Amino acid sequence: MQELLTSYIKNRISITDYELETILSYFKVISLKKNELLLSNGQNSQRTFFVVNGCLRIFFINEEGQDSTRYFAFENQFATALTSFITSEPSEEFIEAVEDSEVYYITHKDFYHLLEIIPQWEKFYRIYLETAYVNNTKRLMSFLVQDALEKYRQLLDENPVVVRRLSNKLVASYLNISQETLSRLKSRL
Repeated sequence: MQELLTSYIKNRISITDYELETILSYFKVISLKKNELLLSNGQNSQRTFFVVNGCLRIFFINEEGQDSTRYFAFENQFATALTSFITSEPSEEFIEAVEDSEVYYITHKDFYHLLEIIPQWEKFYRIYLETAYVNNTKRLMSFLVQDALEKYRQLLDENPVVVRRLSNKLVASYLNISQETLSRLKSRL
């Protein structure tokens, strides 16, 4: 299992074997059941997760009680409530396992300790932040300028695993459309 995390890190930064061993020593593994919550609204995000297998979902619940999914993390991806992780303020997001999952996690304290002791970890963090920024900006732009069909086509092009592995309810939540609209889109394509 550690091979996936090792590969992920080594594909982004150049580090010595000792530095890699140090980094990996701060990650712990946990097994999660489907629907298990890792973070609830109002809690501080104190961990960043790396998915070995399964899927994590980051979502909000609006005033009407409807959820809106911001992000899915599948195998070989990181996930956290990043704003809360950075600011140490209570999260407005939830994180849940939407499939039985195996994940590594690192605590906020240990993550920031690595920033102090391994210079290349700062580069890793910068790459992580840049990727998150680009992904979030693209998602925001899609909500502002694309209709439902365009968003669905883009999802099929860029991240078809979401449609293949997850329920219509979760896909609709991610696209910010109703399940009925999603069903109509699927029948049109």
